[in-house]
Amino acid sequence: MSQKNQFAFRSTKAIGLVNASENFTKPAAFEEVDEIVRVSCYTPNGKYYAYASPNNVVIIDTGSGKTLRVLPAANVYELGFSPLGSILGTWERPGKEADGNPKQNMKIWNTDTGDLIFSFVQRNQTGWNLQYTVDEKLAARLVTNEIHFYDTANLGKPPVFKLRVEGMSDFALSPGRNHIVAVFVPERKGAPASVRTYSIPNFTRPLSQKTFFKADKVQFKWNALGTSLLVLTQTDVDKSNKNYYGETNLYLLGITGQFDSRVDLDREGPIHDVAWNTNSKEFGIVYGYMPAKTSIYDSRANVIHTLPLAPRNTLLFSPNSRYIMLAGFGNLQGSIDIFDRLNQMKKITTVEAANSTFCEFSPDSQFLLTAVTSPRLRVDNSIKIWHITGAPMFYEEFAELYQAFWRPSLLNVALVDDSQSASSLPSAPNAHESASKLSSKPAVKPTGAYRPPGARGQASTFSYKREELDVLSSNSASKLQATPRQRVVPGAAPVPEKNSKKNKSNNSQKAAPQQPPAEASDEKKIRSLCKKLRAIDDLKARLDKNEELEATQVKKVESEGKVLEELKALGWNPNA
Repeated sequence: MSQKNQFAFRSTKAIGLVNASENFTKPAAFEEVDEIVRVSCYTPNGKYYAYASPNNVVIIDTGSGKTLRVLPAANVYELGFSPLGSILGTWERPGKEADGNPKQNMKIWNTDTGDLIFSFVQRNQTGWNLQYTVDEKLAARLVTNEIHFYDTANLGKPPVFKLRVEGMSDFALSPGRNHIVAVFVPERKGAPASVRTYSIPNFTRPLSQKTFFKADKVQFKWNALGTSLLVLTQTDVDKSNKNYYGETNLYLLGITGQFDSRVDLDREGPIHDVAWNTNSKEFGIVYGYMPAKTSIYDSRANVIHTLPLAPRNTLLFSPNSRYIMLAGFGNLQGSIDIFDRLNQMKKITTVEAANSTFCEFSPDSQFLLTAVTSPRLRVDNSIKIWHITGAPMFYEEFAELYQAFWRPSLLNVALVDDSQSASSLPSAPNAHESASKLSSKPAVKPTGAYRPPGARGQASTFSYKREELDVLSSNSASKLQATPRQRVVPGAAPVPEKNSKKNKSNNSQKAAPQQPPAEASDEKKIRSLCKKLRAIDDLKARLDKNEELEATQVKKVESEGKVLEELKALGWNPNA
């Protein structure tokens, strides 16, 4: 049985399921939706798809498109399934009941029966959902200084285990068959931060632990087997003032406790992205000031491959572990490089997907889906699908698109055997008729980073390398970096290029103090406004993650149009 590719999308007042393997048609029993949908998601195994309308939550069978269940859950802002899809969690905004008691805004539903089986108060939207072991035997939630573990067969009853760690702020369950939990304790009163792993329910001694400074928050990245853990640490502020986004470091821990190490990087600058290969044997890091470096490491943090320097900040391994996608999103151009691991890391193709805010391999590793979504960008919202060879396959535009993603695999993905010789690449199937529009769109060309006049014509200094990351993609001040403009007064005689010594002497006596040229003033304004745009982009990225912003931050996002108008008035052209 072969995997059939399907993707879902959510736009202003519609959702869609599209069978990419069947000429991009919808499932036979799928009914069109004509109402506001706040959020949608697939089960991790791809069996069900759910979406939340203002009054209820609908669960759909992804194969047929038939509606299976309608849950009486109103005003839902978050949805999340358990690994096997038997449990659905919904999150509503915190509030109070009519009697003044806190509203139980977190609810757990049985997807087979539609019954509400558990509810509690969950104020924080970040990390709102329960975490589950891969076999769904245990569910876990974080409370003050404790993790409560529940038997999923009896979720309404008290927890069966509790792990107490003073000062704990985050945790992550392993995706492997062994029940392992990793916990993070940030720095406190001069004591270092720490990460520990425990075998559930043996909490007397940790399996492994690592202490370190410079860590206000972490991202846990388990490999697929749950045998190794990458910990990406970040500080809110870089005290050296070298990095606007704080300082980042990476640590590798084995769950047996026999190996732990800081991953040493040979290039100064931030860590942009970290990803495990699906074979669990290696991982990749994109790091350093632009152009960034990408290195592939084995399970003991030894470098085994290095990719060429490039303005890239996103790394993905294909589900079959053969291909590597390296891309530059956000403030970068949207160029996507695809490499073949079986063919000595040879680059297969480069795809230009400008302004993309999302990218994902199909479960069969043959296609890439890229999307431009709101509210990150409110123009050119679209879905684009490309074959692994770079051939365009599908294209659709939207007035406003909020989500687009592949259905997870219903089957176990077959990993490639690294010992086999490089086989030929699969040929692209017949493209959808809409792909012709995608192939005709011109590629956006980078123009280089902005530098002040005094620094032009010189090699990049340390202080300007960060700006090359931000401005390389936005094309800001591209025309101002060309030959200097000459102010022309209509009707005036042209100014001679050379004057006699006498004229120079007379002019030096009569000339008034010179004012800075208007071009330099314009460049300063453009640089300042571009900095505002980057700050707005950061806030919009937080909105994409459903983070709540302060009123002043919301006002700043709303000023984007005005900032763009000011830039255009100064001659700035993002498409130049």
